[in-house]
Amino acid sequence: MHMIVEGYFKLLKILIALFLAIMVVLVFGNVVLRYAFNSGITVSEEVSRWLFVWLTFLGAIVALRQHGHLGVDALVRRLPNAGKRACLIVTQILMLYATWLLLQGSWEQTMINWDVAAPASGLSTGWFYGVGIVFGVSTGLILMADLYRTVSGKLSDEELVMVKESEEQGEFEALQHELAERDRRESALATPASTPGKVQS
Repeated sequence: MHMIVEGYFKLLKILIALFLAIMVVLVFGNVVLRYAFNSGITVSEEVSRWLFVWLTFLGAIVALRQHGHLGVDALVRRLPNAGKRACLIVTQILMLYATWLLLQGSWEQTMINWDVAAPASGLSTGWFYGVGIVFGVSTGLILMADLYRTVSGKLSDEELVMVKESEEQGEFEALQHELAERDRRESALATPASTPGKVQS
């Protein structure tokens, strides 16, 4: 199961990079063709806009799994562990509700627009709204897994605050955690194994 989850998020990262590369080619190519040859790529603007929407939502899924979204943690950090846990549970339930609303609306919009063709590419506009379904299902599963870990007490004290007020703070705390883990491993390796002492006569 762990390999499937890791493979899924690796696929998301590959798709994000691919969509970004296609966007760059389409937009840059369209600019060059327009100014140099007085022509252009007809579907460039439409497809680039769709890819940008997909890229944004897929990136939000990856960020949610890594707890990379920014938030205000000034009050929560001052609470005792029970308060932090209660706030986290309430927050996750509210996010699950918002995710359900987004999933429901995306499903309805996808079904309504499935037979509507886009003006430039001719593709179904249902694909434009379909990313909401991918986002809703993915984030819903992530939030339910996090909620289970919170309720069951499997989160450490540091993990009870899942948002950071700045990217720099998050990176600094991640570096601190990594250094602490490395020091712990090194100290464990440096400790010599106890050997029985020699008995002197």
